[in-house]
Order: sequence, then C-alpha cells, then structure tokens
Amino acid sequence: MRNTRAWANVTYLTPLGPVGSYLWAMPAPAIATETRDEDLMLAYAAGAAAAFDALYARHKGGVYRYVLRHCGHAGVADELFQDVWMNVIRARASYVPSARFTTWLYRIAHNRLIDHWRATGHVEFVTAGPDDDTDDPLDALPAAQNDEPEVRATAREVSERLKAAFAALPAAQREAFLLHQEGGLDLAAIAALTGAGVETVKSRIRYAVTKLRTELGDLQ
Repeated sequence: MRNTRAWANVTYLTPLGPVGSYLWAMPAPAIATETRDEDLMLAYAAGAAAAFDALYARHKGGVYRYVLRHCGHAGVADELFQDVWMNVIRARASYVPSARFTTWLYRIAHNRLIDHWRATGHVEFVTAGPDDDTDDPLDALPAAQNDEPEVRATAREVSERLKAAFAALPAAQREAFLLHQEGGLDLAAIAALTGAGVETVKSRIRYAVTKLRTELGDLQ
C-alpha cells in the first residue's frame, strides 16, 4: 500500500508555484538562503517539506524554460514540468549527493524529455559523437513594461521568434546550450549527462550561441 503520509505533501505544481498546501507538515523553521541544494534535498528526504519549497523556488524557472524551449508548446511543457518535479518527489528517498543537485535534477528533466520524444515518435537528442552541422544572447531581450496592446504584440512577436530560433537549432546544440544556460551545468557535467566529449559540448554551445545571436541579435 502506498505510504499516504509520504504522499500527502504532493501538490499540483505549476511554473508559478505549488497549488495547495502540505497537509501533514508542521510549521518548519525558515530555510537559510545560503543552504546548499544538496543539503536541502537531503533535508527533504528526511521529511522537511520546507526544504522542497526552497528547492522548487530556486529551480522552477530554469526547469520550465528548459522543457519549454525544447518542446516549444506550453501545454506539453506544463505536463513535462509537472512530471519532472513528481519524479524528484518520488526519488527523494534514494537521493545521494554524489554530484551537484542541478546535475541530478536536469538529468531527470533530460530523461523525461527523451521519454516524451520516444513516445511521440521523434528522436530529438544525439547523445554522443561529433556535432551535426560567454555571454548569453538572451540576457538582453526586451521585456514588456505594461499591458498596452502594442507591448503585448511585441511580446508575442519576441516569444514566437524565440520559439523559432530554438526550434531551428540542431537538437544536440539546443540541449547543450539549455543545460548550460538554464541548468547552470558546467561542460564536464553536460558531457557526462549527454555522453559527448567536453570539447564537443563546448563546440555545440558555441555554435548555438552564434546561431541565436544571428537570429535574435536585433532584439538587443
């Protein structure tokens, strides 16, 4: 029988935050902002629901952008995002901090995307071998300042151009770039996750940045 107490704290997760409340958790002391991700995950595995809240707040944006920029569809991204965090919850008891938490987290996200592409009949990731064909060019993208119609139209245009630019990248380049940009993974961690060499990963990121700058440079 499923441990209902352990699963009572599972709430529906959205990119904006958990919906609902942890039903069984007693009020917990505040989590120090400098607490390492790995220590937070260990605390969560030991029953501290507040530790999960802190991890989720830190990484929800990056994980959501990672899956969204891969699949390009908000509805699919919402589902995949939900699944990633549910898998984190399920794996808490077996978590071992043998690598950075972000490496572990984005491996879960990476594997969920692979399962998604396989289920839909697409092969999106190249995990080894040469490439098929730093400043982040997205940092300078304009943001909407208000709800004026022309601002909303501009935001939609930017969104569509972002979607198209990422879709145009070869899958291996997109994967390396997003793991580096959104996950904060270093070259060695990306190489270990994807099965490619460090120099290959470096080349993929460089090619991706160059192509994104070419496509989006006028938005700076």
